[in-house]
Amino acid sequence: MQRAQDLAERPTRTIDLIYYTTGRVLISLLVPVGTFLVMWQVFIFLRDGNASKPVIAIVAIIWGVGGVALLFFLSNWLVEQFPIKWTAVMLPYVFVGPALAILTWYLAAPTVRSVYLSFFNAQSTGFVGLDNYVFAFTDKAMLESFRNNLLWLIFGTGFSVALGLLIAILADRSRYENFAKSLIFLPMAISFVGAGVIWRFIYFFKPAGQEQIGLLNAILTAFGGDPVGWLTIRPWNNFLLIIILVWLQTGFSMVLLSAALKGVPEELLEAARIDGASEIQIFFRVIIPFIQGTIITVATTTLIATLKIFDIVFVMTNGLFGTEVMASQQYKQMFKFQHFGRGSAVAIVLLIAVIPVMIYNLRQFRERQAF
Repeated sequence: MQRAQDLAERPTRTIDLIYYTTGRVLISLLVPVGTFLVMWQVFIFLRDGNASKPVIAIVAIIWGVGGVALLFFLSNWLVEQFPIKWTAVMLPYVFVGPALAILTWYLAAPTVRSVYLSFFNAQSTGFVGLDNYVFAFTDKAMLESFRNNLLWLIFGTGFSVALGLLIAILADRSRYENFAKSLIFLPMAISFVGAGVIWRFIYFFKPAGQEQIGLLNAILTAFGGDPVGWLTIRPWNNFLLIIILVWLQTGFSMVLLSAALKGVPEELLEAARIDGASEIQIFFRVIIPFIQGTIITVATTTLIATLKIFDIVFVMTNGLFGTEVMASQQYKQMFKFQHFGRGSAVAIVLLIAVIPVMIYNLRQFRERQAF
């Protein structure tokens, strides 16, 4: 009798459970949506409000950090309302989802739009096919920028990695290792724009007879020489700009390569010395092969930064005197000449140049994870 009664009540219980679960899911969906709408309204209020800037900044920081934390908390609570199997599948996306959405909105979507615009004219009103790409590979200024980018790649990346490795080896054998490394790494705290401003004062030029405020010309005139317009001397001005990149990136290379050097087994070095190898042979035949992966990673990372170089050139010369690079050409085509088609084409060419290096870096990273 009891079994028959249970069987009769089972459909009712199932329906009640469905209603209960559906209600929980709907409520838990409405709460994060409502929270997001409230955050959006507060953003509109802060944007259009007449309060003082310090007050707006403080409220924005508190509300922004707290609001994002609240949104994640409520989203996590929402996922936990589902059955356990669903929760295990959905939970990672709660935390990865916002990052993927931001990457899609700010990286993927603009890239697709740039590809689309690169096939249109200046105002994106008429289809021109591959004309913008023909311009990118035939224009005199673009060819100059390709040449200069090649110089940055070869000498900027080469000297940054080589000096970083040399300093890492020498510093590891010094009693003042930490102090020396701190000095070399210090420029990493400066932005590319800040470094450009600093070095602009070093290269600054005034005509002969005037007081020289540039460091190099002040030293030169103090010894009786004539001031030199360092940034106008072609093609050496490109190398003078590359020095700034080397100054900034050597510390980055040094830190990573120093960590790799400390991972070389001492037993391996001792075995090489017992076999009669000199220190130079040990360096090239033992140490370099052992840390080869780190050297490649540092070099490719610096290579990507060098390919996208813009700030230093923009601050120092604005691309004048034969110092154009691909990124500065993209900026000028987009914002100075208002030719969105050509600017987009240059951006896509730059992206295509960076992609192989990025793919290689990712493969190296995956191989190390597998190992």
